Amino acid sequence: MPQNHFPIVFGAILPDLPMVLFYAYEKLLRGMSEEFIWSQSYYNQNWQALFDVFNSVPLVVLGGLLTYSFGAKQLSVMFASMALHACGDLPLHADDAHRHFFPFSDWRFHSRVSYWDPRHYGNIVTPLEILAVLVGCFIIWKQYPSILTRTLIAVVMAVYFAYGIYAVLVWG
Repeated sequence: MPQNHFPIVFGAILPDLPMVLFYAYEKLLRGMSEEFIWSQSYYNQNWQALFDVFNSVPLVVLGGLLTYSFGAKQLSVMFASMALHACGDLPLHADDAHRHFFPFSDWRFHSRVSYWDPRHYGNIVTPLEILAVLVGCFIIWKQYPSILTRTLIAVVMAVYFAYGIYAVLVWG
């Protein structure tokens, strides 16, 4: 349903927003090097706690149940989208795994596959992820001709494109 598109997209990106804020803070405000950001700052306990709150399956499910019980359908849809993000994220983190069962457990699933790390097949997974997003965007574009939906799709695709350029320029 078109009225659910914004909460679905927002819920899909919300678990990664703390990472974007972290990176902007470390890079732009503190002026830290890429090496320092990804070898030191990323593993700081405070940053990890923030990342894990937004990737915690129990907290996301609790949020979904509470919003559903109060009749807040749009928020329920957002939490469902966050849960799908967590399910897709869980098997794609190697050395940088989240605590997906925080605050009940500090356990991390360290996958043999990474969505980004070439030491863990990231050179294969990243293009597949990009392809999946582009195919999904194309399918939704064809199904929903509304301006709002197509604007959201354009924003998602622009963010992926900008991130790709940035990754090549900074990390490539």
